[in-house]
Amino acid sequence: MEVRRRKNESVSSFLYRFSKRVQQTGILKEVKRRRVKTRPMNRRARRNAALYRKTKAETIARAKKYGGK
Repeated sequence: MEVRRRKNESVSSFLYRFSKRVQQTGILKEVKRRRVKTRPMNRRARRNAALYRKTKAETIARAKKYGGK
């Protein structure tokens, strides 16, 4: 990716244009994704995580139903 400064363009407008271009290309998203390497979860851990999410969602739904937080 290359962005060149236009003739008589201020630095602030150039930086704005540059940052918009970086966001559009998705470079920043890719860098953030590659920053951390996570180990793949085993089957048991995936199951436990899914059960936890399900029970948590049920308790939140029940609390909303009865006017809780």
